[in-house]
Amino acid sequence: MKQYVSIGKMVASYGINGHMILSHNLGKKTSLKGLEVLFIEESKENYMPYFVESVKAHGNTEVLIKIEGIDSKEAAKKLYPKKVWFSEEQFRKYAAKSSPVNLLGFELISSKTSIGKIEEVIEQPHQLLCVVIINNKEVLIPIHDDNLLQIDQKLKKVFVSLPDGLLEVYQ
Repeated sequence: MKQYVSIGKMVASYGINGHMILSHNLGKKTSLKGLEVLFIEESKENYMPYFVESVKAHGNTEVLIKIEGIDSKEAAKKLYPKKVWFSEEQFRKYAAKSSPVNLLGFELISSKTSIGKIEEVIEQPHQLLCVVIINNKEVLIPIHDDNLLQIDQKLKKVFVSLPDGLLEVYQ
């Protein structure tokens, strides 16, 4: 099964010809040059492919995008605010290597015990929140300078020291 990575969401229409603004968390300014297809979440874990006519950088974290078949402001409105997903291959191509979003799929480890796979990364001003699924529940794990021990890029593991009782809150 193909893996998909959430890279942001459509946030607004732009003009009257169906252009939209994609707000992304790829960690760098990008025009997404060469992007041919992206996936928009129609419903949970149901991704519809949309073919890209044109893309253009629109600030550090936004891209102006035109999708085939979306030719009016009204048609564009149907696609926001919806999450946008890339295939894992596309994600690796466009994301900054140092971007926190690159931690997606890494295993989170505390006290030599695996907590789970990082499913989502939420950037906040002073910390990251990593979403891990434990017992079919979304668990938010904060990562900041005080509790981050090591990131092993080769083994795809993030080692942290979690505060006592943090995981018990979710049980």
